[in-house]
Amino acid sequence: MNCKNCGQEIDNKAVICPHCGVSQAVDSGGFGWSLLGCCIPLAGLILFLIWKDTKPKSAKAAGIGALVSVGLVIVFYVLIFALGIGASLYGV
Repeated sequence: MNCKNCGQEIDNKAVICPHCGVSQAVDSGGFGWSLLGCCIPLAGLILFLIWKDTKPKSAKAAGIGALVSVGLVIVFYVLIFALGIGASLYGV
């Protein structure tokens, strides 16, 4: 097999190219990582921090999922706060 970065011939089981040091792992950045980050934001943040250099696509997916989750929680609490103020103003 050839290195995806430098093109040198390397062993089929090589994880890192011995010539240029680039990882040969496939980084698909799938939807599953976004879903995990959205359901468990702390896991998404941790995966983002761990993978940001080695698996940038998967790291980005997990990080975006975590950000979406945190954003939804903030919107939820703002709406609850606004509804609480509105209900108190109209005596409901």
